[in-house]
Amino acid sequence: MPTLYYAVGACSLAPHIVLEWIGEPYDAVRVQYGSAELLAVNPAGAVPTLREDDGWLLTQAGAILDYLAHKHPEAGLAGGEGIRAAAEAHRWSAFFTSDVHAAFWPVFMPFRYTTDQSDGARRAVVEAGHKLVAKQFGILDRHLEGREHILDGGRSVIDAYSFPMIRWAMKLLPGGLDGFANVRALHDRLAADPGVQTVLAREAGG
Repeated sequence: MPTLYYAVGACSLAPHIVLEWIGEPYDAVRVQYGSAELLAVNPAGAVPTLREDDGWLLTQAGAILDYLAHKHPEAGLAGGEGIRAAAEAHRWSAFFTSDVHAAFWPVFMPFRYTTDQSDGARRAVVEAGHKLVAKQFGILDRHLEGREHILDGGRSVIDAYSFPMIRWAMKLLPGGLDGFANVRALHDRLAADPGVQTVLAREAGG
C-alpha cells in the first residue's frame, strides 16, 4: 500500500485527507522536516512525500493530489470530467501552490525577505505577507459565492488542498477569516467531514 510522509501543520494534510476519502489501505508516517528518515526518501527533506509499493516516489502536494485523483477515478475526486474540468483543477492547484502558499512565506519566515534584522523590519514583512494572503483569500471567497466546493464537479482534491491553508489563515491573519464568509463556510463543511476528522485526530495524536 502507498505510504505518505507528513508533518503536522503542513500542506501534507491535503493528500492525507484525500487518501482517507479514497478509502483504500495506506500508511501515514509522521516525520520532521530535514530528518534522516525523511531525507532517505526525499533529498529535499520536505513533505508531502508519497511512496508506492514498488518504491516509486512522488513529491509536491499538487502533483500528489493530481496523481491520487487519477489513480482512483472511482473516488470521484478529480472535480469533473473533460478537458476543461481538468484545466480548472490544474488552475486551482496552481493557485494554491503559487499564489496562496507563497503568500504565507513572508509570514512564516520574514527574515528571508529583508536584510534588516530588526524587529521593526520583521513586523513590516509579516504585515506585507498578511496583505498578500488576504488578497488571495479575497479571490477564493468571491469564487466560492453560491458554491459548496471549489470545482464544479463537487468535492475534490482541490478542496482538500485548500484546507490546510485555510487553517493557516484562521491562525495567522489578524481577524482570522473575518470578511471571508464563503471561505469559512467551506472550512466548516470540510471540518465536519468524517474523513477529515479522522485525519485531524490522527495528526493531533502523533
